[in-house]
Amino acid sequence: MTKKRQLIFSLVRGALAILIALLVAMLLIFISADGNSFGQRLSATAEAMKQLLVGPLFRINAQGIKFEGKRLADIFAAMIPTIFTGLSVCVMFAANQFNLGAEGGIMLGAFSSALVAIYVPLPKGLHALACILVGGAVTGVVMLIPALLKVKLNVSEMVCSLMLNYIIMYIIKYLMNTAYADKSKGQIQTYPFLNSSKIPALTQASIFTSSKLSWGIVIAALTVAAMGFFMYRSRWGYQIRMIGINQDFAKYSGMKVGFVIVLSQVLGGFLAGAGGGIEMLGRYPTFGWSALPGYGWTGITIAILAGNNPCFVPLAAFFLAYLGKGCDMMATYANVPTQLIAIVQGVIFLFFAAERFLSKYRQSLVVKTANEEIAAKMALAGGGGSLPQAGASGSQDSVKEGGKKDE
Repeated sequence: MTKKRQLIFSLVRGALAILIALLVAMLLIFISADGNSFGQRLSATAEAMKQLLVGPLFRINAQGIKFEGKRLADIFAAMIPTIFTGLSVCVMFAANQFNLGAEGGIMLGAFSSALVAIYVPLPKGLHALACILVGGAVTGVVMLIPALLKVKLNVSEMVCSLMLNYIIMYIIKYLMNTAYADKSKGQIQTYPFLNSSKIPALTQASIFTSSKLSWGIVIAALTVAAMGFFMYRSRWGYQIRMIGINQDFAKYSGMKVGFVIVLSQVLGGFLAGAGGGIEMLGRYPTFGWSALPGYGWTGITIAILAGNNPCFVPLAAFFLAYLGKGCDMMATYANVPTQLIAIVQGVIFLFFAAERFLSKYRQSLVVKTANEEIAAKMALAGGGGSLPQAGASGSQDSVKEGGKKDE
């Protein structure tokens, strides 16, 4: 299949999965809506969907619809940590390593960055950079645990990293309760960060008036560009993708499979940890997370939506942040539970993970591409005769084989 048709298929498949998820959400809203009659429930559902689809960017009232720049800024702010966890999962999944450690990784990165921000005074600018790098480095080192266990002992990285998330969380909770908490406060939190370590808010532009949006969004955009270059323009990125496609072929081609597997997971851990540091320093005055923040689980959905392509991660992150904001608007103005976003994400995940979803449409594109290639080759050869169609039994089988390999 050509790259253009592959892109079209991915877009159609993604759009249809999202549409089905929204239809499921609409059905659930209708079932749980207030009202005794069909019309009342339908009206409540329409109001809820209006808040879900339009509310994240526009204020809806009796005077009409007005664009709200602060709401857009809030969506961008919500994208910052999920972009980093999405990139983290993309790198690891591209190597066919189902490491789920981004959830604990972003919490560990935030905690490590917070300690440097409190106890290691440095000049402004350099301090924030040091905090982020330390957070990423610590998380990358911890990700060596599932990576080395996978390479040396063939331990499932999925199970190991999943359990590692909770080990990280409980170690941080123990340290907070025993060593690093500010006892003068009524809740468990660290001492305030030094001013030199904070990432400033992006308030220069009038549209970005939200204090939640920091310069971390610019760092996230630069990281996306860097990871896109790394994955598709560097030797290491090519090896990561090749191992993900066919590990045996990569091994017999002379690639250091074990090293690249470790590299992918350490790099994924670094990205998650750095994202945690940026989120913490750009949005909070102290560290007070007492549970896993959920950004890593969202990053898995983002990576699946993006097809493990770092360049598409911002689009997927924007969609989920927009959806989250819409669910908050529904909960506020339409009396719909915010847990609905988990259902919508689950439906999207289901259809993206289903390999047979729209498989016939994909097969038709493969057949069409094969027929065009056969026609082009016969035209170059100057051959007459009848054109063998991929729909014939023999050619059909061969095209199907090619389609399976292409998948």
